Amino acid sequence: MRTLTQQLTQYAAYHRDRRNIATHFVGIPMIVLALAVLLSRPAWMVAALPMPLSPAWVLFVVATLYYLVLDVSLGLMMVVFSALCLACGQWLAAQSTLAWLATGVGLFVVGWVFQFVGHMAYEHRKPAFVDDLVGLLIGPLFVLAEVLFGFGWRPALQHAIEAEVGATRINPDRAAAHHGQ
Repeated sequence: MRTLTQQLTQYAAYHRDRRNIATHFVGIPMIVLALAVLLSRPAWMVAALPMPLSPAWVLFVVATLYYLVLDVSLGLMMVVFSALCLACGQWLAAQSTLAWLATGVGLFVVGWVFQFVGHMAYEHRKPAFVDDLVGLLIGPLFVLAEVLFGFGWRPALQHAIEAEVGATRINPDRAAAHHGQ
């Protein structure tokens, strides 16, 4: 299994333009919340559990366990984010079918629009998950790590990533070269 540094470095290689990363700060949380909403139905009461069990719970527990294996502190922060998404998802799943679907599908579609705009307009590179489906799991962790790097968290990790793939930048020269082809 790849380490946290290897996973974040591989994902970061597809995300060096700051504007693309900014679109991910919006798009990825929207997609994660959409999954929590859409997968909160159906839900079943299980006697041993204090809350209804749904496909959303299964997905988020598996993803969180993976995050915890990669890094305990980031995994614990993802637990908080996941719990908020699951609570919101359960609440929206309890609303009318129209409200549940409109919210879930709306968040999902708009989140992916942000993702693709970031990659097509700014990065000029395909999303990471096209080459490695694990990128779908690493995306939320990457966004959290980027936010934390902005606060000075784990500079050695940030430097290790940037030593492999370079610092983030705004890439107008590449955009101009791309449009000139």
